[in-house]
Amino acid sequence: MLKYSNSEMMAIAAGRLIKDGDIVFAGTGVSMLAATVAKRIYAPRAVIFFETGGIDPALDEIPMAVADLRVMSGTALNSGLIEAFSTVGHRKLRTVAFLGAAQVDQYGNLNTTCIGDYHRPQKRFSGSGGGNDVASLATGVITFMQHEKRRLVEKLDYMTSVGWYRGGNSRQELGLKRGGAVAVVTNLGLLHFHEETKEMYLAEYFPGVTVEQVQENTGFALDVSNAKEAAPPTAEELAILREEVDPQGLICQPPE
Repeated sequence: MLKYSNSEMMAIAAGRLIKDGDIVFAGTGVSMLAATVAKRIYAPRAVIFFETGGIDPALDEIPMAVADLRVMSGTALNSGLIEAFSTVGHRKLRTVAFLGAAQVDQYGNLNTTCIGDYHRPQKRFSGSGGGNDVASLATGVITFMQHEKRRLVEKLDYMTSVGWYRGGNSRQELGLKRGGAVAVVTNLGLLHFHEETKEMYLAEYFPGVTVEQVQENTGFALDVSNAKEAAPPTAEELAILREEVDPQGLICQPPE
């Protein structure tokens, strides 16, 4: 069997969700890896762009962060924050955003603000940044996180960015006319949302992971009735990721 890391599996699983023509807003870390994997393997006509204004860069070398100058190398347009967020919310574009979070609930709402009470937190994070804007305006959001009970929770300590809010039509009732949570990609599997209720369910569990393991590490009852095992990375997918996307192992080190 081919050996691969959790980060490699997450990047490939997320990359498979991107379609040709998608406009992909990428953050730092695994989301940047996934966006580049999508462009190189699954959706060559997708356009990747970054919060700092690099739109459709060459990505000959993977950037370390969104402020890395490599996000501006070989771009179709070097712009800024205003142009980047205008692109996210453009009503004629299908924009898919890759975001990270400290917590996510069963409706795909995100917390990137604090753990514990807002006024006396156990831990405070960087906050929304552009996360709330992106989650509110994009066509869809794919979130990355480690799969732990303290992260997949029934009630967020703080709601930074809205997913499907309380489920059903509640997002639209807030005035958010499009968008919503598409998927959550964890180190254990791929989580989607029911079309009507907007509640999270387990779509795929990764090779070597059990359904019981996923449920044990989730802080709320999770529908696992239609879960199936995800296809493992192919030799070609791993070769492109390791040799073309991140040959220096800047974001993802392959297993020894």
